[in-house]
Amino acid sequence: MAKEINTIGVLTSGGDAPGMNAAIRAVVRQALSKGKKVKGIKRGYAGLLNEEIVDMDSKSVSDTISRGGTILQTARCKEFVTAEGQQKGAEICKKHGIDAIVVIGGDGSFQGAQKLAALGINTIGLPGTIDLDIACTDYTIGFDTACNTAMEAIDKVRDTSTSHERCSIIEVMGRGAGYIALWCGLANGAEEVLLPEKYDNNLEALIERVAHARELGKQHYIIINAEGVGHSQEMAKEIEAATGIETRATILGHMQRGGSPSCKDRVYATIMGAMAVDLLCEGKSNRVVAHKDGNFVDFDIDDALAMKKSVDEYMYDISKSLV
Repeated sequence: MAKEINTIGVLTSGGDAPGMNAAIRAVVRQALSKGKKVKGIKRGYAGLLNEEIVDMDSKSVSDTISRGGTILQTARCKEFVTAEGQQKGAEICKKHGIDAIVVIGGDGSFQGAQKLAALGINTIGLPGTIDLDIACTDYTIGFDTACNTAMEAIDKVRDTSTSHERCSIIEVMGRGAGYIALWCGLANGAEEVLLPEKYDNNLEALIERVAHARELGKQHYIIINAEGVGHSQEMAKEIEAATGIETRATILGHMQRGGSPSCKDRVYATIMGAMAVDLLCEGKSNRVVAHKDGNFVDFDIDDALAMKKSVDEYMYDISKSLV
């Protein structure tokens, strides 16, 4: 029979994402409603190893659901990648009476959760990343807000680009994944979407398309470039040199991580946080909460980390055909 869970820890790890606070709030209040104690672990696994652990109550998460970032803060921790660091982390959990931990982050964070589970600390992972690059889930906390932030910024760039009859390259975040770029490509009606999963590095062909569009009388040319492709400034210089069309690169950067989370990110993160606590109270461990095919489900972390993900081919095809 599984050991009863009395105290649940919660931490955020890796890059911050809008909606993380909604997830933290749900973990805290759902746990309290079930008679459990909650401890917040600051600065991710680094904070765990440094014993930056605080008691949390309902008031700890008051007025946080609308806030961006993470109230627990976050950090990356090289020490926790080592077996010694993982063992130390499990021992610190036991020292503080933490029976289980909810880890909010991406694949790297889940690997840490996986190791803690193997060392006897029940763990549940919540997919918190703006990149949407976790294979087991169709939704990750923060993606919706990041897309809306980028979309609004791209609309503004389009206005000035049209006024000056420019070509604009707008680089969005996503690390090695092109999901923000693809969604914004469709939402903003971009002429080009460059994805790390698809881009062929044929800049000459891109230049030809830009020049042809100008010949047809197009007043602007919007290229949305994924972070994983990069080189936006260099591309802009080469396009302008080859075509004579004024070309500017705009890198949106970390603004996409900030801001008040969207309704979807608040609601989905809340459901995921509550579900994580429910799973722990059922005696489950080494699981990831996901949203798949319209349902909230959970997967074994080992299985989740082994899954592969690719961009939606139909979305990509229509991003090219609806120009």
